[in-house]
Amino acid sequence: MFAGPFSESILKRALENQLIQIALHDIRAYTTDRHHVCDGTPYGGGGGMVMKAEPIARAVETVLAHPAGWTLPPQAAFVDLPPWNENAPAVLAADVPVILLTPQGRRFDQSVALELSQHSRLALICGRYEGVDERVRSQLVSDEISIGDFVLSGGELAAMVVVDAVTRLLPGALGDALGAHQDSHSAGTDGLLEGPHYTRPHNFRGEAVPDVLLSGHHAQVARWRREQSLLRTLERRPELLAVAAEKLSKADRDFLSAHGWGSAQEQ
Repeated sequence: MFAGPFSESILKRALENQLIQIALHDIRAYTTDRHHVCDGTPYGGGGGMVMKAEPIARAVETVLAHPAGWTLPPQAAFVDLPPWNENAPAVLAADVPVILLTPQGRRFDQSVALELSQHSRLALICGRYEGVDERVRSQLVSDEISIGDFVLSGGELAAMVVVDAVTRLLPGALGDALGAHQDSHSAGTDGLLEGPHYTRPHNFRGEAVPDVLLSGHHAQVARWRREQSLLRTLERRPELLAVAAEKLSKADRDFLSAHGWGSAQEQ
């Protein structure tokens, strides 16, 4: 599942340039039975299957006891696994977040991506099926993240989203050093949505590029872009304006008021 997204575009270049390192770990490889079972029926009944705590704990604690990038040798058997005592949980490094991707987690957004980008190493646990044994949460996990109020078949897609969003924030990952900080929801836009962008041709099906973008007047272009960002946010995500209110200038507020912001709420 990870091969395609991690071998294309920005992530591919980040890996090739050694800006990031990604190690994939199969939880099945850390099971001890002949059939490599890593899930079971839930106690108390109910539908679905629950991922077992033991193989997840063995995987997380074993991996984090090794340097970043370490993986089990290909086709490793149980006898090849590093020693592990299920009754003596490893002491995990406090500076390495162990994150469970789950619909019950805190909402992932650009500020969380920025927070995670400050860590040199992250451990992402991808849940599957009905969920994971609660003891994974109570004994291993230091953070829980959700990419939205919906349910996926597993945490793999959510983990890819987290990796992509965090990688974009790392120095050197993008061609434009400031690009990630000028995206929607970023600090460079005060958490607002970006305004529209244009490129050639000048006129497409009767719709022309706004004259201000052709003027060469940098201050006017900057103000136009700011106003378009404000307007787009007002139209599509007005709740973001309340969050950014203290960062809005008088000119910003006057512009928004002229477009109906003040009539919809107290400023």
